[in-house]
Amino acid sequence: MKPTITIITPSLNQGQFLEQTIDSVLSQGYPSLEYLIIDGGSVDNSVEIIKKYEKHLAYWVSEPDTGQSNAINKGLKRSTGEVINWLNSDDYYEPGALKIVGEVFKDPVVSAFCAKSNIVKDGNILRKSSGTDVYDSLEKTIGRARIDQPETFFRNKAYTKVGLLNEQFHFVMDREWWIRYLLKYGLHGIVKSNECIVNFRLQPNSKTVSQSNRFNIETIGIYHAIALQGGCINEANEIKNLLASDTDLMQYAGLSTSRCQAADITNHFILHQGHEAYYMLNFELSRRFLSQVKRERLSAEDQALLRKLFFRSSLPEWLIKGIRVWK
Repeated sequence: MKPTITIITPSLNQGQFLEQTIDSVLSQGYPSLEYLIIDGGSVDNSVEIIKKYEKHLAYWVSEPDTGQSNAINKGLKRSTGEVINWLNSDDYYEPGALKIVGEVFKDPVVSAFCAKSNIVKDGNILRKSSGTDVYDSLEKTIGRARIDQPETFFRNKAYTKVGLLNEQFHFVMDREWWIRYLLKYGLHGIVKSNECIVNFRLQPNSKTVSQSNRFNIETIGIYHAIALQGGCINEANEIKNLLASDTDLMQYAGLSTSRCQAADITNHFILHQGHEAYYMLNFELSRRFLSQVKRERLSAEDQALLRKLFFRSSLPEWLIKGIRVWK
């Protein structure tokens, strides 16, 4: 039998998109669906839309909350499905998405399923996502910890063992939870797929578009905490110095690792930041990151990447742009 799937939609004043989101869930035709909508007290037409579909919902509420993480946690506490994910109120599923998810989780060994999504803007598909990053190395997977949340599903019992979302985070709560999951479960039981099951909408009011700097600040706080709690004081200072910001780093606990593991995780994080700075054509920042990477802690493949980035970040910007166009 296919497992019951719980979908939670957190929402606040997204009436212009909400009905498409709801319809994309209910029209799946999945036989064992539990759908919950947690509205944060919208003042637009959201409640009117929710009431239109309430007979098909397992639960819904419209009341003030303290943010998206709090809204999702309200849903998680009420969830009874074996498999669970949340779908934001400006995103929407592809037809047959939950059937694909259900088939995968029929295998009891599977603990997480990572598919792909369409990146959509103004009704047009811009590109297909690469999906949640999973590497052969646990430390590299955590050091990058890039999760495409809408198309990544977990067994509900993982939330029992790992815990709810950390409500201190309002932008990278999915990434922080993914790191805790990886520290608890490792890479065992993760299945990746090229199936495109969801449409991730870019729109001016989405946090991804309008508040990207806040994502970076919270991410910095996570890896600073990993280094500190692993006893890697030098690495913690490097992250703090390299990723200086006008906002104080977030201080929190809950990501306990060994010293060796913390050193490897933060080393991959710094390499990844150098890589991202290079692609943003910020060569000075890229070289600052890359100069702090411990080469000896990397695989041969990542050492080759480090050498390439060091070389290319010293080239003129016009030449790098030319190389990218040529490719």
